[in-house]
Amino acid sequence: MSLDFDPIYLVWLFIAISAGLAFEAVYLLGFSKASYRSTINRRLKLSKDRPDRESVLVELRRERGLTSGGNYRLNLVALNRLILQSGLTIGFTRLLVIIGVVSVVASGATVAFRGSIVEAALVAVFCATALPLLGLCMLRSRRQKKFGGQFPDALDIIVRSLRAGHPVPVAVNMVGREMGDPIGSEFGTVSDEITYGADLETAMRNLYCRIGSDDLPLFVTAVAIQGSTGGNLGEILQNLSGVIRQRFKMRRKIRALAAEGRASAMILSALPIGMFLVIQFIAPEFYGAVWHEPLTKMLLGGASLWMIVGNLVMFKMVNFKI
Repeated sequence: MSLDFDPIYLVWLFIAISAGLAFEAVYLLGFSKASYRSTINRRLKLSKDRPDRESVLVELRRERGLTSGGNYRLNLVALNRLILQSGLTIGFTRLLVIIGVVSVVASGATVAFRGSIVEAALVAVFCATALPLLGLCMLRSRRQKKFGGQFPDALDIIVRSLRAGHPVPVAVNMVGREMGDPIGSEFGTVSDEITYGADLETAMRNLYCRIGSDDLPLFVTAVAIQGSTGGNLGEILQNLSGVIRQRFKMRRKIRALAAEGRASAMILSALPIGMFLVIQFIAPEFYGAVWHEPLTKMLLGGASLWMIVGNLVMFKMVNFKI
């Protein structure tokens, strides 16, 4: 069977591709006035409109929940540190407003669908306490992983800068100008703190408080020792970069070896829930006949709790900290 194809459609396709490429070229040449180096991270983006570096430093601190002097704004140090390390830039006021709106909407939906004030109150408490904490912990973990992936490259930049004869503050500032977030803004903040009176060790310890990564204490200690006793900091940081890269390599290798265990854990976790939904769809009377019995809810609650314990055990078996 012959296939009829009109070549005019191919011509129109090439014309559309050419028009798209031409539009992109015009945009990059004429409309993209913002330099890549001014938008590579949050700090440089703020510096584009504010030539005063001190105002940029104060703005970055306030976005992260700190005072203009770099201290915690909340008396709850653990909560303030969690918000700081999560990387949120919306501020406390907007965060509280979002939590309040979500809690009100969730409790209202619970009252509308369930008709229970007690359940609505429990949902509101969960959305106002546990849910934000879980979200902040997830954001912190993701940010720390991204920082850890950028950290060896940042160390390499510092090593090359030191070997070129630059002092440590200049090498740190180079990382702030060359790398994206989160490491770019964080090292840029370190550079600004040193510029406005903080010593190198204090600025580095503030960096660790803002990130909380496991790899940072080695870097902070190396810089502190070199500042007080001297030594070849470039060689130390090069070795540290190699160690961190080997750790990442080992983590990926272990993750690959444990992939089968993780897949089994996900299947075993999803199977009971999937079977419950299938049975509920095929034969609603199977559980409907005994759903009103208190013993049924107790047994299902116990089974759910036991499944959660099993999931935690399987999680520990396939996740290793290196």
